Amino acid sequence: MEFLTDAILTMATSPWIYLIVLAMVLIDGFFPPVPGEAVLVGATAIAISAGSPNVWVLLVAGAIGAAIGDNIAFRIGRAVGVERYAWMRKPRVVAALDFARRGLEKRGTLLVLGGRYIPVGRIAINMTAGATGFPPRRFAALSVVAGFLWSIHAILIGALAGHLTQGNPLIGAVLGIGFAILLGIIIDTVGRIRRAIIKRRAARRGTTVPARPITASAIRDREIDALTYRDPATEPIEPSTGEATQTETTARPARPARRDTGDFTPLRGTV
Repeated sequence: MEFLTDAILTMATSPWIYLIVLAMVLIDGFFPPVPGEAVLVGATAIAISAGSPNVWVLLVAGAIGAAIGDNIAFRIGRAVGVERYAWMRKPRVVAALDFARRGLEKRGTLLVLGGRYIPVGRIAINMTAGATGFPPRRFAALSVVAGFLWSIHAILIGALAGHLTQGNPLIGAVLGIGFAILLGIIIDTVGRIRRAIIKRRAARRGTTVPARPITASAIRDREIDALTYRDPATEPIEPSTGEATQTETTARPARPARRDTGDFTPLRGTV
């Protein structure tokens, strides 16, 4: 146990630890089996417990790796779509992609920022964003913000584990990784329950089209329809070419005869 602890401390205090954290988090952005978050949390727990490596550099390395990894997933989705390969058609993947597609249509910014905390969901969200034409510049900016927020979250988990296990960096790393895994399971479970509730409500409603809400615009449209409605029974029949229109002659009243009110003196001839 002491030998393993010394080995972990030697690796954690090496300058390469920052590059390792960055690379692991980056790959985790588009390849879930790589435990990028666990590495960052474990390194932070060791830093708090043993005093090295530098926590702030770890935070920046994690944020940069997360942003780059998310953008790689975005580019993959933009290049190959989300339906080309067989693994993309598995039920769980299809459900995640469908959730991402609906969410991006309604609240894209919130989903990109919050999706960073969902272990597998973030890849589905980022790939779907690329496949559905989400603006690349907007996604890049959001991914940087999401990367820093996520890195802070991982650092806090690691710091908590490190404080609880002062002087035991190995136990701190294991505890921090356990916290991260537990949090991921909780988030994933909440997401599944929420999707199940939404699906159950949709099945209960069936295909019934919801009534149009009575809004100011709806009332205005109805008033316009009432004013512009023309009853076919009272519509005048348009005459054929060459025939005079009866409506035209009857619609205009006859002009009254002009009455001259001036004095008129006839010329009298001389007999």
